[in-house]
Amino acid sequence: MTTRTAPAKAPSDALLLEIATRHFHSIETLETRNSDRLDFHDVAVWAIRAALEEAYAAGLAAACKR
Repeated sequence: MTTRTAPAKAPSDALLLEIATRHFHSIETLETRNSDRLDFHDVAVWAIRAALEEAYAAGLAAACKR
């Protein structure tokens, strides 16, 4: 018999926005606004890495709570 686990829950939009705004100060929303000036941002690779590490840690913490 195979035991099935529930699929991982996607992180909340609020959490993702919180991480994004903390690491990329020019980002106000993660929604597409159909404007290059608003939808594309110049960011340093180390800032992207830090944001990804924080998002990964948040996911790991959420998985450990299950």
